[in-house]
Amino acid sequence: MSSSSLPSDVGPSTRLVHGGVERSQFGETCEALYLTQGFVYESAEAAEARFAGEEDGYVYSRYGNPTVTMFQDRMALLEGAEAARATASGMAAVTAAMVACTKAGDHVVASKALFGGCRYVVEEFLPRFGVEATLVDGPDVEAWKQAVRPNTTALFTETPANPTLALVDIPAVAEIAHSVGARLVVDNVFATAMHQAPLKLGADVVVYSATKHVDGQGRCLGGVILSDEEWVTEKLDVILRQTGPAMSPFNAWIMLKSLETYPLRIRQQTASATAVADAIADHPRVARVIYPGRADHPQADIARKQMTGGGTLIALEIAGGRDPAFAFSNALNVVKISNNLGDAKSLITHPASTTHQRLTDEQREELGIGPGLLRLSIGLEDEADLIADMTQALDRAGKKASVSLG
Repeated sequence: MSSSSLPSDVGPSTRLVHGGVERSQFGETCEALYLTQGFVYESAEAAEARFAGEEDGYVYSRYGNPTVTMFQDRMALLEGAEAARATASGMAAVTAAMVACTKAGDHVVASKALFGGCRYVVEEFLPRFGVEATLVDGPDVEAWKQAVRPNTTALFTETPANPTLALVDIPAVAEIAHSVGARLVVDNVFATAMHQAPLKLGADVVVYSATKHVDGQGRCLGGVILSDEEWVTEKLDVILRQTGPAMSPFNAWIMLKSLETYPLRIRQQTASATAVADAIADHPRVARVIYPGRADHPQADIARKQMTGGGTLIALEIAGGRDPAFAFSNALNVVKISNNLGDAKSLITHPASTTHQRLTDEQREELGIGPGLLRLSIGLEDEADLIADMTQALDRAGKKASVSLG
């Protein structure tokens, strides 16, 4: 069954099992893996026509590959996008999308609360090529409005943001972007496509690190860019083809198989994240819990408006700062210390010393990334085991802190 033969009204789980499949003459059940760099033509004339775009077909796996195409088509079906392009990593997706939106003399506006690599692209990489950048407080709609200029061509945000889980009002910021003819680019990794649909909310481009929830099992890197067909073919494709951030066909095949269980995994991880957030919120060693699914989230109204679930990530601040936060992390048994997220294994990291280490103390303080803040990615373990592990680690961290202070 090819994606074109799927009924248009099937649900996301059906699309993620059957969508994008193009079977070979052998009629395989599992999607085929085409580990090839190049392709053979029937004649020199056929090669000429294909390179000229006059004949359909593949010319080189840096430009396109059948397995990668199946993954792209399936992601487009999931997201409700006209077109998708896969990249070698999430940062490749972010960089290519922003480069495709800009040229020398342009201006971009981005939220301050971004993953460290994303801030580098906005603050340092693009300005090297004559693109000015302004950073704003993402939740402050008025700040976005004041920052745009006539030469603004792109607005970029993460929502929920890494690692503070701050939310940005996508429809409001999209309206601001469109008022000056700019495109809104949304990194939707933390929300996942199961809980937030930025394109339907007004965004123009959505980017993912497919390394996270899409693979979701710690195996390979990947990224995805989704948008309308015209922008993808006229602006993005030339960047991807000429600079070469192509996804490996093998990685695309892994991602295809992962998408078959994507809704099940996200549903379970979100349910467990909700339970864990509620269970630890009142522990005396926890200064605060930030989770979009809780009523005490600073922007709970926005979460209710544009998200269908709280997601798989929790931010928690350990009372006392860095040392108790480290003691808590080191006392965990089930949850592992890692800077990755969206994995089947529950993972925790200390952003101030890892993912956001390159920021200054002042920048981290402005974003709310204190020395006691931890980012927790909930996996597929038994919910009760996660709560028990978190509780015993908090208790032990408290005892260690008391001993050190006494």
